[in-house]
Amino acid sequence: MNETRMIVHIAVNWKELSVVVSISLVLIVFVVAAAIILSWRFISGALKSLDKFEINEAELGIGRGIVKFRPIYVDRQIAFSIWVELSTRKIGLPIDLDNDVVIEIYDSWYSFFSVTRELMKGISANTLRNDSTQAIVQLSIEVLNEGLRPHLTRWQARFRGWYKREIARLEREGTSTDLDPQQIQKRYPLFEELRTDMERINKNLIAYRHKMKQLALVA
Repeated sequence: MNETRMIVHIAVNWKELSVVVSISLVLIVFVVAAAIILSWRFISGALKSLDKFEINEAELGIGRGIVKFRPIYVDRQIAFSIWVELSTRKIGLPIDLDNDVVIEIYDSWYSFFSVTRELMKGISANTLRNDSTQAIVQLSIEVLNEGLRPHLTRWQARFRGWYKREIARLEREGTSTDLDPQQIQKRYPLFEELRTDMERINKNLIAYRHKMKQLALVA
């Protein structure tokens, strides 16, 4: 046999055992080793991504427990959609009532209700069989119903009614153009109480947005 075509040639005699390793074998060993290393890194990353994800309900203003689940791919898609909605609307950004208009914030919050409902309705019944997906859906519903809705129920109609009447009064007096909306809204008798509650809700929604981003992009 031609020695140049062999991977390993072993010659044995009484005094020595000699092994001749060809360049081909060295290359094969190198490729296999590299493949094993890359595969291990991939598997390790995949296993890490399957770690349980935790959400503190207190941060979102909906309870005191810790929600734990093992996210799957579809959960990340849902979280990404929610994160995008929160990041492109006033609802998920810090509010500043010295510059922001309360009614516009309420419009954004109400719009998010509609968007989230449609997103939840778009999840197939088969997908909802996954415990992790159920956790994401339930969490989102609780953020709306337990976190956001109580504030809107208490404040939105009252403030909108007052603001409409105040604008009408200023128009009758001919002074409606003398004040900015931000100045007018501060005349609301319970403005500081409304501000405190609105900022609390805003903080919870920002925490919710952060968790959705973490779930979609990091976890």
